[in-house]
Amino acid sequence: MMADGAASEVRPAKPEQRDGQLATLSQIAPYLWPDGRFDLKWRVAAAIVALVLAKVITVATPFAYKYAVDTLTALEGQAGTAASVAAVPVALVVAYGAGRVLMVFFTQLRDALFAKVGQSAVRMVAIQTFKHLHNLSLQFHLERRTGGLSRVIERGTKGIDTILRYLLFNSVPTLIELAFVCGVLAWNYGWRYAAITGVAVLSYIWFTYAATEWRIAIRRAMNDADTDANTKAIDSLLNFETVKYFGNEDHESHRFDESMQRYERAAVKTWTSLAFLNVGQAVLFTAGMTLCMVLSAYDLAQGKLTTGDFVMINAFLIQLYLPLNFLGTVYRDIKQGLIDVEAMFSLLRVEPDIKDPSGACPIAVKAGEIEFRNVSFAYDPSRQIIRDLSFAVPPGHTVAIVGPSGAGKSTISRLLYRFYDLTSGQILIDGQDIAAASQVSLRAAIGMVPQDTVLFNDTIRYNIRYGRPDASDAEVEEAARMAQIHGFVMEQKDGYETMVGERGLKLSGGEKQRVSIARTILKGPPILILDEATSALDTLTEQDIQAALREVSHDRTTLVIAHRLSTIVDADEILVLEAGRLVERGKHADLLEKGGVYATMWNRQREAEEARRLLAENLDERGLSADQAALASPGIPPR
Repeated sequence: MMADGAASEVRPAKPEQRDGQLATLSQIAPYLWPDGRFDLKWRVAAAIVALVLAKVITVATPFAYKYAVDTLTALEGQAGTAASVAAVPVALVVAYGAGRVLMVFFTQLRDALFAKVGQSAVRMVAIQTFKHLHNLSLQFHLERRTGGLSRVIERGTKGIDTILRYLLFNSVPTLIELAFVCGVLAWNYGWRYAAITGVAVLSYIWFTYAATEWRIAIRRAMNDADTDANTKAIDSLLNFETVKYFGNEDHESHRFDESMQRYERAAVKTWTSLAFLNVGQAVLFTAGMTLCMVLSAYDLAQGKLTTGDFVMINAFLIQLYLPLNFLGTVYRDIKQGLIDVEAMFSLLRVEPDIKDPSGACPIAVKAGEIEFRNVSFAYDPSRQIIRDLSFAVPPGHTVAIVGPSGAGKSTISRLLYRFYDLTSGQILIDGQDIAAASQVSLRAAIGMVPQDTVLFNDTIRYNIRYGRPDASDAEVEEAARMAQIHGFVMEQKDGYETMVGERGLKLSGGEKQRVSIARTILKGPPILILDEATSALDTLTEQDIQAALREVSHDRTTLVIAHRLSTIVDADEILVLEAGRLVERGKHADLLEKGGVYATMWNRQREAEEARRLLAENLDERGLSADQAALASPGIPPR
């Protein structure tokens, strides 16, 4: 029969697709016979021996059944038969039972021997894919849906296990058994029995193939709906807070239900077609088996066969039918597995946009000087972000970058991390072009405190230690003290073992930010980037965080990307960007005296701060919070 479940998209194979599937099999093969893994190779060889032995015993066992029946038939009606003579059929029956046990034993031994080989292959491919995905560019991940990507990896790893289990442990053994059975029938009873059995089995296989190809087209819609529903569900749950903010639970449920309705309709058609497949399979094989049994009954009546022969032929056919009964499932799952694995292998063929140059050496950061030299960058030719930008951050100094939204501030940090390659120009650290250095060493030298801190769904200790995984507990706690979060942690019931929740949702914005600062302190980089690290915090929390940031940036080359200008008044230099160009630079007081872009931005923020303060004071007695008051007045952004 052909049981169905939600699976990946399977399309009818075209010639080029079949070639691709053969290529996929060839890609899997090296993982089953890996170089330098004798412990796996001997298991493969032993599993093959066990497979052949299992099939030899499977074909030999009915002979014991035949001889037992013939002996018992000969003894029928002979009362008082000697015990020694009666023991012969008993021994044959025992031999038949022993054969059945040995058949199962060698089959299970084969599976047990090969289990480590198969699971090793799954693990190696999964690890290779996981590492490769981390090596791909930021642009690749920004353009991919997380739910769909995780689905491809999940299906791909399962697909390898499916291919190995069904192809090696079902299809190949069944073909071996078919060859043995046809050979035994032809040798013992003539070519007619072998021909009937062969034609019946081949017809069964052809019908199963044709019906399954037809059903695959039906399954396509079901799998599309399954993928769409899964992606929507993950996307909705990842944006749980946004859904709640706008009260769109019913809207999300409706979108999910649309996909599930398509899945339901396709699933009904799939099960209906399954019934047709099962009936057709039963008709074809039963017709072949009936024809063989009619022929053997006729030969028995003519005295050409014994009763044992009649029973043995029937036993052969029943044994052969058992694995064939699952051929539809096997074929569909193998093909589906091949397509799933090919989808995962296609990820492995994606080349990273950002690569280390040939002979790249670790960057040697001593002083920590940063220089942007005539840097230009565009995400695409029609969207120029940075235009001929040049500036330097002396060792141990703090330089702030400000400007309106879309000016290119955050892009600068991504370029410094080399998430993208420049359109033109150079970025130098201590006189070394970062494009010529290894990415690992470059990123090890830079610490980032982002505006939106996302934590792993693990403990506070784990999230802080992420800055340096080999750090001791004492070092983790010292970093927490410097980030002014140790006291908060110790107030928790589980202390540093407190779970932070998905994306750190169990912590407030200020607490998450302190964890981010702590792990950056633990990393201890010579260069620090603060990307609008306090723009989303309230005034009191911002003051505390600023104190922690001053601690972590002490004696480090620091690049501050700022939205709130009051946080960078003490910077050694302030760079003002507008449309990707450097339009002003200098210290805070000097820029205010110029009365240019920076002074305008400063005055607007001060006016907004003052208006917010007065509004909060005037409306406080009415029971409104400062945020509510700000929201009630257009043009005054809430804190």
